[in-house]
Amino acid sequence: MSDLTPQGIMQLGLGFWGSKTLLSAIELGLFTELAKGDLEAEVLTERLQLNSRGASDFLDALVALGMLGRINGQYSNTPETDQFLDRNKPSYIGGMLEMTNDRLYPFWGSLTEALRTGEPQNEAKTGGDLFEALYSDPARLQGFLKAMTGLSLGACQAIARKFPWSDYQTFLDIGTAQGGLPVQVALAHEHLTGVGFDLEVVGSLFNEYTDSFGLSERLQFYPGDFFKDPFPKADVVSMGHILHDWNLEEKQMLIAKAHEALPEGGAVIIWGSIIDNDRSQNTFGLLMSLNMLIETRGGFDYTGADCSSWLKEAGFRETRVEPLAGPDSMVVGIK
Repeated sequence: MSDLTPQGIMQLGLGFWGSKTLLSAIELGLFTELAKGDLEAEVLTERLQLNSRGASDFLDALVALGMLGRINGQYSNTPETDQFLDRNKPSYIGGMLEMTNDRLYPFWGSLTEALRTGEPQNEAKTGGDLFEALYSDPARLQGFLKAMTGLSLGACQAIARKFPWSDYQTFLDIGTAQGGLPVQVALAHEHLTGVGFDLEVVGSLFNEYTDSFGLSERLQFYPGDFFKDPFPKADVVSMGHILHDWNLEEKQMLIAKAHEALPEGGAVIIWGSIIDNDRSQNTFGLLMSLNMLIETRGGFDYTGADCSSWLKEAGFRETRVEPLAGPDSMVVGIK
């Protein structure tokens, strides 16, 4: 008799059960409430305005999923949910998951249609646009940018630690958002000055974030559209979670603009959920590429070898790929 079981298949096929349970907990503010102190189910049910019928199953499912602790009938955050899912902490990454709950969860229900048509399944189906939806709502934009900062913190710290910044004096971060990478690099290397480049609407959020670290004299915001405007000159140009939004021609155009902005010996850093060359290990990177299918008209994620080939075509004389944190890696090109 075969030892095979369908357990793995069923666990993956019903994986959205656990995902939506977590997303609903974030939407309800459960982890923020528990950050104030441990609570019994009856108190949580009342404070979160839940119906008693499903409350206990909901809370206990989160215990089983490793998102909550429970001792003597009192529920508590785990160290991870306390740090990353309490809205009152600067390390909160729930903004990204709130957007996932509001937008991506229903859009991913149309993955089959996206695979058959190659067309996005988000606001574009009704004439809207992903970035227009994000950037037109100040509250949503701020939440999204804060979430990106928290989600990318580990990778940014790794870039600050692994890249040879002592060889350079200035850097430029394209699509900088709040300035998560510039802040980590500037904190680790006092000799550097940097520029964050993004749409004008982001400027006040960048300045507020960098000011909170006392870095306003060394980090400046430069407003612009990276498709329409030239890149400011710098010794190092970084692009994090940028290229995957665009088609191949647009990717190559952005790389060419980075090359033009650099001096001889200058470097470009392209980082994000780079797919392994065998396309079999980085599950998150491959699923992110499917997300680009759903969210964009031409975007896709790519392997380190893909990116290195584009850099060499643009004139970079040498390239290397280095792991960062979690599913993220960086591709470095030297002009």
